[in-house]
Amino acid sequence: MDFVHKLGIALKEANETQYWIELLYESGYISETEFNSIYPECGRIVATLVKIIKSKKKNLE
Repeated sequence: MDFVHKLGIALKEANETQYWIELLYESGYISETEFNSIYPECGRIVATLVKIIKSKKKNLE
């Protein structure tokens, strides 16, 4: 269960990272090219973490 908790923390951090990447782009601090090269990867990390958490929780039942 501790592993799932730590994955939850990682998920929160990944979501926060997505937010900051959006903010950097919208403020003009990073270009559209930079945004497009970073943001999708962050989304994949979030999706992967969600999938792992769901799988681990199901296995604990």
